[in-house]
Amino acid sequence: MAGVVEHRSKTLKALTTPRAAALAGVLFALLFGATLILIRTSLPQGGTPGSQWLDAGSTKMTLASELMPFAGISFLWFIGVIRDGFGRYEDRFFSTVFLGSGLLFLAMMFATSAVGAGLAGSNTAVAGNEVGTDVAMFGQMTVLALSKTYAVRMAAVFMISLATIWLRTELMPRWLVGVTYLSALGLLVASDLSMWITLAFPVWVLIVSVLLLTRAGIFERHRDEYQNSVRS
Repeated sequence: MAGVVEHRSKTLKALTTPRAAALAGVLFALLFGATLILIRTSLPQGGTPGSQWLDAGSTKMTLASELMPFAGISFLWFIGVIRDGFGRYEDRFFSTVFLGSGLLFLAMMFATSAVGAGLAGSNTAVAGNEVGTDVAMFGQMTVLALSKTYAVRMAAVFMISLATIWLRTELMPRWLVGVTYLSALGLLVASDLSMWITLAFPVWVLIVSVLLLTRAGIFERHRDEYQNSVRS
């Protein structure tokens, strides 16, 4: 009886971990993608630096700051269950880089949202009086630098370390490893060329999550077939 209970516990753990990672990843991809779009549209690429963007972009920046904490929670859950999936194959060096870069990425995006929300709140608080151009310009440059330069490169390091772990352990297919390396290289090299390149990261998380969710469904189907064969 104890053996049956232990086997069932392992089966349920193997099933729920990929599903949890997939659902958390899908939620993060959607929320973070929406947050990036809100930030990018409130700070149009090629727009003249100054305080005029606050009038048109304050609402979007405020909404982005409200969505970001929920995206961050989903990302932390995604990191946790992905790392748990390494099991005994975990490499301490690459896992440390994987975890550290993920947390740095998240911290920088939180800082980006906080700066944007502070500027938007200041613009509302002055009640019609224009926020100083120098203050608005500093906030605009800070938001762009944090999100487009620093955070996205930490996301690239996160992807590279995870792809290396997958390559060594063969926990994920080779095509996904190749796509991950290429996407990370694009984020490292070309993130300063266009603000929209940063959307590659949530799209990549969505692809990984869908793959995990598909695998979990296949595992569940095989488990049910096995149980039915044993009962018959």
